[in-house]
Amino acid sequence: MKKIIGVLGIGGEFIRYILLAYDVNEKRVSRVHKIVKEYLVWQQNSTFEGKITQSNLKQLIGRLKRVIDERKDSVVIYYFNSSAVFNKEVDGKVKWIVSNNLL
Repeated sequence: MKKIIGVLGIGGEFIRYILLAYDVNEKRVSRVHKIVKEYLVWQQNSTFEGKITQSNLKQLIGRLKRVIDERKDSVVIYYFNSSAVFNKEVDGKVKWIVSNNLL
């Protein structure tokens, strides 16, 4: 049985907290960055994080699969139950702070 991880949000849809990192060919970097930025908060270089609904996550993954070359590029997604289940430590300047107002 597949375990559903997340919490119910507005409209009863599950919301997940994710960390997404990508390593793609420079020809596709700006397109991938632009797509991911529509769903998550940019942290640094090719790393994004934030809360996302199941349907938006599915949409994001579908859009990325159409852009990347799966033989050469990689996209890694880490899933968390919420932003409260992990600690983040930053050395240096914090570029963006992700809002915690959804969970």
